[in-house]
Amino acid sequence: MKPINETHVAEPGLAVVEVAASDDETAFAVQELLAARYAIAPADRTTREPGEPGVRLRCFLDLRPEPDS
Repeated sequence: MKPINETHVAEPGLAVVEVAASDDETAFAVQELLAARYAIAPADRTTREPGEPGVRLRCFLDLRPEPDS
């Protein structure tokens, strides 16, 4: 995976979540749980690191309160 960019965590309320799981299905299930509660920029694929078990998935969360409409 690419390094986390400074803009991804530039202010309070922004977070990067990396999921390590045994398979794609599990990693995407965790992402769905996060998406049900928070605003996220979801990942569309997982990655595999040579020599490491399982898969990795990275998504970006925005926990900042929404401005009043």
